[in-house]
Amino acid sequence: GSQSLVWLKSQKIGGETVETGPKICLPVDKRNTIWFIFRTVKSEDSEVCSRCYLSEDGLIFYCAALKVKELVVAEYHRKIKEAFEVFDHEANNTVDVREIGTIIRSLGCCPSEGELHDLIAEVEEEEPTGYIRYEKFLPVMTEVLLERRYRPIPEDTLLRAFEVLDSSKRGFLTREELIKYMTEEGEPFSQEEMEEMLSAAVDPESNSIHYKDYIAMMVVDES
Repeated sequence: GSQSLVWLKSQKIGGETVETGPKICLPVDKRNTIWFIFRTVKSEDSEVCSRCYLSEDGLIFYCAALKVKELVVAEYHRKIKEAFEVFDHEANNTVDVREIGTIIRSLGCCPSEGELHDLIAEVEEEEPTGYIRYEKFLPVMTEVLLERRYRPIPEDTLLRAFEVLDSSKRGFLTREELIKYMTEEGEPFSQEEMEEMLSAAVDPESNSIHYKDYIAMMVVDES
């Protein structure tokens, strides 16, 4: 026969009230089954992953969610601290606001200039302006990583974008074409950003960008 796996509205797990939403019933067979379910921890207001085991005797519930989340957050804190310290030249837990975009992108996030401006407004010191303190940046950046905001564009999407620009299907763009597209279309690059891209992307011998090679080099590894 078959059984149904049932979750009630909420349960007490390790002292925390875990809300599971409306009651859910799923048909399952009698073999031991592991279910991965997303639940919301009320005190933290964020999604976490829990494990449910179904045995022949009924439901045996084991929650690894809180521990899993603690480990994930600890790893994010380590990465954020390492990235921040690279630009904390005075070793006083403070960085120049102009470095924040580089720090955020080094953590695998790719915000637009508008999104970056909004995030900076959230964490920048009121006095003195132009600086960001680690203790203010850490919780905001941790939330960004947990929510997987500002994810990089997939490699195939980048390739299609370059292919649209390369209407002759040559497999490359000239330096002049690249400058035109990056500074006159869409959200324009600043002069500094353009110089950085040219330095990384343009082959000095042919004075062009072979975009498949460039995409392979720039794609962010999210593992």
